[in-house]
Amino acid sequence: MSTSKLRSSKSLTADIVVAGGGMAGVLAAVSAARNGAKVILVQDRPVLGGNASSEIRMHIVGACPRGKEMETEARETGILEEIRLECAVRNPQSSASMLDLILYEKCRAEPNLQLLLNTSLVGVAMEGERIVSAQANRESTEEQFDLNAEIFIDCTGDGRLGAESGALFTTGREAADEYGESGAAANRDSYRLGSSLLFTTRDMGKPMPFTPPPWARQFTEEDLKFRSHSSWEYGYWWVEYGGTRDTIKDNEDIRDELLAIMLGVWDHIKNSGHHPESETWALDWFGFLPGKRESRRFIGRHVLTQNDLEQAVDFEDVIAYGGWSMDTHPPQGIDAKEENPCNQPMTPYMYGIPVRSLISRNVSNLMFAGRNISATHIAFSSTRVMATCAVMGEGAGTFAASAIRRGIPLQEAWQNKSVIYEAQQQLLRQGAFLPGRRLEDRNLAAQAEITASSEQPGGEAFNVVDGYTRTVHGAGGVRPELTMPGTHRWMAEPSDREPWLSLSWRQPVDLSQITLVLDTGLHRQLTLTHEKGFRRRMKWGAQPETLKSFTIEAEQDGSRTEVIHVDNNYQRQLDFPVQLRKVSRLTIRVHSTNGLDHARIVELRCQ
Repeated sequence: MSTSKLRSSKSLTADIVVAGGGMAGVLAAVSAARNGAKVILVQDRPVLGGNASSEIRMHIVGACPRGKEMETEARETGILEEIRLECAVRNPQSSASMLDLILYEKCRAEPNLQLLLNTSLVGVAMEGERIVSAQANRESTEEQFDLNAEIFIDCTGDGRLGAESGALFTTGREAADEYGESGAAANRDSYRLGSSLLFTTRDMGKPMPFTPPPWARQFTEEDLKFRSHSSWEYGYWWVEYGGTRDTIKDNEDIRDELLAIMLGVWDHIKNSGHHPESETWALDWFGFLPGKRESRRFIGRHVLTQNDLEQAVDFEDVIAYGGWSMDTHPPQGIDAKEENPCNQPMTPYMYGIPVRSLISRNVSNLMFAGRNISATHIAFSSTRVMATCAVMGEGAGTFAASAIRRGIPLQEAWQNKSVIYEAQQQLLRQGAFLPGRRLEDRNLAAQAEITASSEQPGGEAFNVVDGYTRTVHGAGGVRPELTMPGTHRWMAEPSDREPWLSLSWRQPVDLSQITLVLDTGLHRQLTLTHEKGFRRRMKWGAQPETLKSFTIEAEQDGSRTEVIHVDNNYQRQLDFPVQLRKVSRLTIRVHSTNGLDHARIVELRCQ
């Protein structure tokens, strides 16, 4: 008797393996690849984005609800801002699948990044405390992979890679006295935040009956008295269940119950008689993949706590930041009928996240980013949201690439101040924000005399070289000692119809790169949504403050030449490699914005 073997095994080698293709994993992989590391990104689904993908459709949110114009610009920048701005412009129809495509394109565009979709990580090979390789299966091609790397980053949410490697982790809710957290309960328990299923609906303009399946649950108006359901185009995050169960092992049962709950809620809206205006509305889409909030949390070199967030500790090794509320839910979810579905106290400030909370305590070459980082349940309730997970991913990928470039093992790199500093500075170059940190590159623009065609009070031209790329001194911003008040941008007068900004050097300079950082309205929310009320808070499309069309002129030996011409811009940071010798003057001439009545530039860097 013989047996057939359909599966072939392939050995793939990279510098870094990233497991999990949600927002944290995509940004970890893209940032590491852009910084020169060879990267393999493994995702067990056919699309990227995790909870933000078309399969689940949750909002990418983070620090931004605390935003206020010219005072607290909290929205995450760097690669995430690049993606958000692109989605806002390329996706006017707000298609969930268009975000899938944009994330896919971002990965495909990186020559250093190998993307393995529909591929599940199933095991690891260890040498002592070090991961040597990870094993993955792809059922669609009947293949197995051995993935070899120096550093592994677990962005799976559930922590599958770390769990396979024996990394220390915890689940559930800590007792208050474990970390001195006022928001924790008296006793530790195994409860977690539950999972959710969303739906979308359309007004069909004619009566649209709905007949629920016999297994759908039933809800009364009294059952939902603490859960607003007056608008139904996007479903409800509070369709939540599973917090009292094992959100990994019981995930299939949780999905079944969530379907019964979600369809039961819609049945109530359509058929209870309390919402007659829903007569012409019909379900357009609903998820079958639960949006999971909580499962494993790894134990790292530092456990982030409620006190760290409330005090906004100025970590020396800060690698990312957050600012969402400490958003806890009753574990019973929708069955906690007599409770509000969430408790959301805000932290006083935007807070830093240290790289030590992304480094395993006992597996020497394991990092993590996303909802599985080293944090207590209370701290996690803020760090778990996707925009915060994404900037942690960019921080992890950039830090890992710095360690690889320097040839320093991860177990040494997290303690090496020069590696930490290098990663922080590179993140700032990429447009990321770190509380209390400024880019320290030599900026030839700061050595020039800076003039402009006009200036608003507080928006003087010299602001473009003050080293700050946003204003965060207002309420809910960063701790006062970590920033300086001010607009930190040049703002021309609205009456100035031909605005320009100019740099003049007494001694001509050679330039290899010009970087512009523009205003993209960081005080506002900006994320893909199907909820009308949320959409009204945004400017979907190119952000009005951003320069749309401009030219850059260089004066050399008395001759003026246009060296850069840009049309239809909508991005925040623009890097222009140039080869210009003996430049005595550089002038930016603004031809149009994307809607604002005056020109703005946040930062100008010349190298």
